[in-house]
Amino acid sequence: MKRDLREAILNRQMFICVLTGLASGMPLYLLMQLVPAWLRSSGISLADIGLLALVGLPYSWKFLWAPLMDRLSLPLGRRRGWMLVTQICLILGIGSLGHVDPVDNMALVAAFASIIAFLSASQDVAIDAYRREILSDEELGLGNAIHVQAYRIASLVPGSLSLVLADSLPWVWVFWITAAFMTVGLLLSLSVTEPENLGPQPRSMREAFIAPFREYFARSGWRAAALALFFMVAYKLGDNMATALATPFYLDLGFTLTEIGLVAKQAALWPSIVGGLLGGVIMLRLGINRALWIFGAVQMISILGFAVLASSGPKIWLLAAVIAFEYLGVGLGTAAFTAFIARESSRTFAATQFALFTAFAALPRSIASASTGFIVEDIGWVQFFLLCTALAIPGMVALLWVAPWRATESLP
Repeated sequence: MKRDLREAILNRQMFICVLTGLASGMPLYLLMQLVPAWLRSSGISLADIGLLALVGLPYSWKFLWAPLMDRLSLPLGRRRGWMLVTQICLILGIGSLGHVDPVDNMALVAAFASIIAFLSASQDVAIDAYRREILSDEELGLGNAIHVQAYRIASLVPGSLSLVLADSLPWVWVFWITAAFMTVGLLLSLSVTEPENLGPQPRSMREAFIAPFREYFARSGWRAAALALFFMVAYKLGDNMATALATPFYLDLGFTLTEIGLVAKQAALWPSIVGGLLGGVIMLRLGINRALWIFGAVQMISILGFAVLASSGPKIWLLAAVIAFEYLGVGLGTAAFTAFIARESSRTFAATQFALFTAFAALPRSIASASTGFIVEDIGWVQFFLLCTALAIPGMVALLWVAPWRATESLP
């Protein structure tokens, strides 16, 4: 058993999942963690920072151009080619952002951030499809869990290293150093080969757009498909909103950028990684459905820790403890949730269907999170986190239909 588990983890496919996670996570955490810290330290209001979450809309609309990426092949192939192009552009875009003064030109900051989000979402389309196509059905749970945890490890750069560097270096250098870490993605794209199980290339743009949606709704049925899409929006709504303004929240409590970089980000990262990897192993025994129930409950309860922290003040040990518990729940919940999304997508239409599902999952992070700054300024941090806990309930209720506890699980 131990040998089987070791062989399941230590193979080429799982190593590729590590690299895809690092490449995907870097630009997202730049937008979620580094940019808000940069803006808040420059004196930008919480309301404006919250509104900037709208630049994440490409993560929710990427299914609109995913069929185009399925239809058109670049010199390195349908997957590798698009991965390489988006990664080169991301390096240039991230580095250029640091040259903008947010106090004098927030509109230009928003424009650069929108471009980075578009490129990042496009990279995710190619990477998610590539990962779905190289993993066997049996490897989906573990492979996606490893991808997600590598995704979170990527947050160490913009969410920790870059924040520490910002205390002693100009922001322009901080952004170029952060951009340099995207070379991990370049090396991945140049070293791997196209998947052997790559689905057939659509013969027309009409087929590229229509066939994936028609297949999913025909396979699942309209009612079940609609419930599944609602679940994808609702399951992570509470914790996405709770962490949308995490860095400004820590700053408002009185913590320094260095304390946030060295303590808060570390306390968030490692429990989420442990939770995600543990969740991947547990899913081998429980299955995806039961994991969604158990992990979702832990994820929802852990949000309350932020309310405790908000009412207690800047205690560094409490900051570490609360964040560790919250992100343990996040790691568990995300592992099961990502496996669910992979299970819902078919290998034949991996790019467009995976893009559609992850786009729905990203809606809370972009649309709902845009209102968080106004909510906090109106009701305060404690009541805000209580509200986030309540907003996690509908996603748990939806499990009654989309992932019943006793249901037999199958893959498309």
